[in-house]
Amino acid sequence: MSLKFSIVWIAFTLLYVQAAWAADSVEKIKNEKVLVTEETLAPGETASLPGTLPSMVVYLAGDSVGVTSVTGVAHRNSVKRGEIVFQPAGKGTIRNEGSSTLSFARIEFLTAGNPEQWGMSGLAPSYKMLIENKYGRAYEIKIPPQTFEPQHTHHARVVVSLSGAEIEHILPDGTKQPSTLKTGEIVWREAATHIGHNLGHTDLWVIAIEPK
Repeated sequence: MSLKFSIVWIAFTLLYVQAAWAADSVEKIKNEKVLVTEETLAPGETASLPGTLPSMVVYLAGDSVGVTSVTGVAHRNSVKRGEIVFQPAGKGTIRNEGSSTLSFARIEFLTAGNPEQWGMSGLAPSYKMLIENKYGRAYEIKIPPQTFEPQHTHHARVVVSLSGAEIEHILPDGTKQPSTLKTGEIVWREAATHIGHNLGHTDLWVIAIEPK
């Protein structure tokens, strides 16, 4: 084996190994308002944060994460399933500091935003507000099995399903629309006014993110 061939082979091998350990990123939603990806990091793996767009991150699995912010400040946090954090535009890194796989949904905002505060306007009283800023609002929805929500109104939104259930939406005119979600599913839903009805035997638990 020639020296030149050996060098090329070693370089190719290193590139292959590097690619094999690169963070896994799958595009889930892309429209005029958001780009949503689901990302996975093995223990010890690091990924770059997008540098041009603000985003919200919903953690799906993992136990510890290290984040270097856009200002260069590094901090380490424990991870809770369903936790959501806002990341301003600017370059940084995220590293899986735990012993299990880290996965999260990243919602990047493609609009300039709107300073208007929506608060709990239109939402069901049982919802829990998590984050609101000029780019969007995020809230938690939980519907126990065999129960109804009161009528409420959503803006167009990303829905991250942490615990799926068999669901139907009842519109103001009485029309019933199936809206079942599977655990781990990430979908886009248009603005709507409806009553949520959990038909199944599992809790519905989702995080909704409405871009402004």
